[in-house]
Amino acid sequence: MKTSAGILLFKKENNDLYYFLVHPGGPFWKNKDEGAWSIPKGEILPDEDPLERALTEFQEETGTALTEGAFTELQPVRQKGGKTVYAWALERDLETAGLHSNTFSMEWPPKSGKIMEVPEVDQWEWFISGEARKKINTAQLALITELEELLKK
Repeated sequence: MKTSAGILLFKKENNDLYYFLVHPGGPFWKNKDEGAWSIPKGEILPDEDPLERALTEFQEETGTALTEGAFTELQPVRQKGGKTVYAWALERDLETAGLHSNTFSMEWPPKSGKIMEVPEVDQWEWFISGEARKKINTAQLALITELEELLKK
């Protein structure tokens, strides 16, 4: 079964919590919004440290390195397709202007023989908690819920 690791970046403004989410690039995701956003994450390779993978993926998908901070490990979640996502929360602000993602090659349309380069991520945005809960992949919603419970303690 596939596993991924990612970072749930959050910030507090006044008494509100905001979450940094990314929108996957490529034609399949073009017109999808609610439930399509995600934490920046990527597949964990065999014998790889999950937090290191999460930090690498964050940098690949935003162009920004997270090198320090108090990373809070959250409970893994299982997405609808069966992938398990390991995540760490980190409180940090991040300016979204100037962010950039790596790209990958894909055949589109399927079975057409045409290869195109698409960004792994095509949008980055901060969402207030209630909006983030609507935008994020439904399985990853548990990450926000757990973090908010931890922050109440």
